[in-house]
Amino acid sequence: MAGQLEGKVAIVTGGASGIGLATVKKFVAEGAKVIFADIQDDLGSAIESELGANAVYVHTDVTSESEIEALVAAAVARFGKLDVMFNNAGAQGDPSPMDSLSSDGFDKASALLVRSVFLGHKYAARQFIAQGTKGSIISTSSAAAIQGGWSAPGYTIAKHGVTGAVRQAAVEYGSHGIRCNAIAPGIIMTPIYPATFGVPMAQSDEFLGFLADALAPTQPIGRVGQPEDVADAAVFLASDASTFITGVVLPVDGGVTSLYQGSFVPELLKAVETFNASH
Repeated sequence: MAGQLEGKVAIVTGGASGIGLATVKKFVAEGAKVIFADIQDDLGSAIESELGANAVYVHTDVTSESEIEALVAAAVARFGKLDVMFNNAGAQGDPSPMDSLSSDGFDKASALLVRSVFLGHKYAARQFIAQGTKGSIISTSSAAAIQGGWSAPGYTIAKHGVTGAVRQAAVEYGSHGIRCNAIAPGIIMTPIYPATFGVPMAQSDEFLGFLADALAPTQPIGRVGQPEDVADAAVFLASDASTFITGVVLPVDGGVTSLYQGSFVPELLKAVETFNASH
């Protein structure tokens, strides 16, 4: 039985860990050929070896216009075309509140989270139009772009920018049959949490398990999300099952943005304190 993405060629940025890695694996399992980009070269090479010829790693700084242009060119050179672009790379960045966030910290968040999405749309759309392909561009937004108070200001402001980019691109490229959508993850257990709270890598899995148990009661659906939950949404938006969907920000959050955000953020911080106190 053919997979949902059989015959498609996709790019996934931030593909060496977390949501990106889960998506690379799902895309390949569904029949796609995938170029995945990251700056974590050791992880990228290991994943490439694990997944075989249909997954190719390319070191890419997603804030660089020339490197995004080269990434799209690499996909076409390797596999002959491009059908799907998933702008997923990101990080939390400087956690400082707005009144003490430096301009440099803000600019870094904007470059990583917004400029990269703009560039991904720019070069993927150019390629789709040149091919005559009704392609799909997907970008990772955040629940922080739906409710305030989820994250640091640089991250939150940038993720709102992602939403704007997606909606603008959906209008600009709709006449070409190009679909532009975003996914807004909620609490997803990825390496971004240990990194944000300074948990040593050796304790990362233990910390994520502890956090998942602590936060599950605060989620309407009774559990936190896993990277595969977001990857499933990406498969849908990349597939021909979503050809009439564009300009959408799809929450993949277990219903948590339907709650007042204060109901679980204190629990997150309390869980981090408890974990750190026991280690």
